[in-house]
Amino acid sequence: MADRRAIMRIQLDAQAKEELDDLCDKRGMTQIAVMSRLVGWFVKQDAIVQTAVMSSLSDPELSRLAKQMLKRIASGGK
Repeated sequence: MADRRAIMRIQLDAQAKEELDDLCDKRGMTQIAVMSRLVGWFVKQDAIVQTAVMSSLSDPELSRLAKQMLKRIASGGK
C-alpha cells in the first residue's frame, strides 16, 4: 500500500522565506523536502524539546532546560 501523504501550507515572513531559500540552495533540496524532514524530526521530539524549539520558555527556563539536556547528553541518555 502506498504511503498516505498530506500537503500543507506554511506562512513565512520575508526574512524567513529568504533564509529557507538559501538553505534549500545550499543543501540542494526542495522546500518540501526540507520542511518534511523538519516536521518529521520535530514531532518525534519530547515535549521539552518541542517547547524549547517553539520559543515558549522564558530565559531562566531555557537555561534550566539547557543544563538538563547537557546532563542527559553527557550521561548518554535519550
